[in-house]
Amino acid sequence: MRYSEMFLPTGREVPSDAEVVSHQLMIRAGMIRKLTSGIYSYLPLGYRVIRKVEQIIREEMNKAGAQEVHLPMVQPVELWQESGRWEHYGKELLRFRDRHEREYCLGPTHEEVITDLVRNDIKTYRQLPRNLYQIQTKFRDEVRPRFGVMRCREFGMKDAYSFDADEASAEISYEKMFTAYNNIFRRCGLKFRPVEADSGSIGGKYSHEFMVMADSGEDAMVFCDKCSYAANLEKAEVARPEKKKINDKDWLTLENVHTPNVRTIEEVSSFLKVKPQDIVKTLIFNADGQSCAVLIRGDQEVNEIKVKNYLGADELELADDEMIKKATGAPRGFAGALNIKVKVIADYSIMNMVNFVTGANKEDYHYRNVNIGRDFNIESFTDLRIAEQNDKCPRCGGNIQFARGIEVGHVFKLGTKYSKPLKAVYLDKDGQEKTMVMGCYGIGIGRTVAACIEQNYDVNGIVWPMPLAPYQVIITPVNVNESDVIKAAENIYAELQASGIEVVLDDRDERAGVKFKDADLIGFPLRIIVGQKNLALGKVELKIRKSGENILYPLEKIVPTVKQIIAESLNPAAK
Repeated sequence: MRYSEMFLPTGREVPSDAEVVSHQLMIRAGMIRKLTSGIYSYLPLGYRVIRKVEQIIREEMNKAGAQEVHLPMVQPVELWQESGRWEHYGKELLRFRDRHEREYCLGPTHEEVITDLVRNDIKTYRQLPRNLYQIQTKFRDEVRPRFGVMRCREFGMKDAYSFDADEASAEISYEKMFTAYNNIFRRCGLKFRPVEADSGSIGGKYSHEFMVMADSGEDAMVFCDKCSYAANLEKAEVARPEKKKINDKDWLTLENVHTPNVRTIEEVSSFLKVKPQDIVKTLIFNADGQSCAVLIRGDQEVNEIKVKNYLGADELELADDEMIKKATGAPRGFAGALNIKVKVIADYSIMNMVNFVTGANKEDYHYRNVNIGRDFNIESFTDLRIAEQNDKCPRCGGNIQFARGIEVGHVFKLGTKYSKPLKAVYLDKDGQEKTMVMGCYGIGIGRTVAACIEQNYDVNGIVWPMPLAPYQVIITPVNVNESDVIKAAENIYAELQASGIEVVLDDRDERAGVKFKDADLIGFPLRIIVGQKNLALGKVELKIRKSGENILYPLEKIVPTVKQIIAESLNPAAK
């Protein structure tokens, strides 16, 4: 491609509304343009990168035995009502009516549609397993779109769905996709890590996120420095502590203390002159309309995802003042476990506590010297808190490390969450009707591109890994008005094109410095610089963007050298 013919509007200024590097550089490098909040147009350069990610995905999905389909983006209300998600999905689901007043939504995901397709055409165990995937536009009405294509409202996604006869077969399908995802992100040239994750609104029994390691990542993740354990912060487990033997002779006398206008942990700690870790917080939650009390040590934070999953709740939120008053008999800030009339669950963090402080379920009062077993009982303890830096690995006891990451893919074991309500059934070999077991597997296409940039840039611009670079090589004639320079550049350009190399010839009549800045900004992995001085010696200069190396090569060796570098970058095993 000739630069002069390209639609490639680059810019020097950092956009004022671009918060992260990928957003800034995708705009400055002429890859995207904003249409409206959370909705972007991909320009030719950006779309080439998108198509490269898609091609890698297609090759690995096809290799894993999945088959490509294309499903409608507009979905009828009836399917979502069958699954139960029409009421529960939330405001991210963009609902609308057509001219006949029939209700629809723009698909944020396609579990309902694919299950409907399969239930109508697969009838027997002989037709299973099946794995169907698509690369399609999704729409989620994000409350606050941000970070460019990292968190936008309209986006491209690869979503796949497996259908199996039983759990054992579903496990095989899941492992195939897990392997395929590792291959996809490895081929994209990314540094990533699969981590255990919560299934969220998609649901299901088990899932992994694929996280690209980046300091700018929205998501926190933890991993062990000794074993392979890794999880996002929502899912990160806290190991059950060893139960200590408590001598009831150490229990101090229970005191009911007047604490006027003292509500928060900080206020209670200061007023009673105790440490936050000597206080037990009692948080009242609304779980599907029912009150529930969660006990946790005062210096730690409740993980609401863990609470929700433990209770098996569809919806969970902190209770309002009215629900708190009804549950405890006191206003907010004075809840405690003694004589409370609602379900109580307790975090591991309070298991070995003695003589601690809690609310007294009475306005302006707290209890001091509370003890489990004397003043109230807990049937069982569980993991309900957010993991912290000093926690140990729940698998091997090693040290937990924290890092930031960008979620680019997610694989789910759905079980029968959708196949059961949508009646996706088949006849087994004995003629008995059984429910299909499902899996779901998604990759954010634009998000993968943005994550790649977050991991590969410098002060001058993007540093594309070879597999995702929009073009592999740019040829930069220092002065297009010098006949021998432009002739040599044209010859190299023709040879590379004939060899199947993706190459741009910067044939603009611009200063060399302008061309160099644009090449660095866009991030071409290789730049061939053709100048009068080196050409007189029969040589041209090759700049490697990633390392910054500048090497002179004889003119006749530049094309085979470039071909070899590209081949080794795309297939490291060939080195």
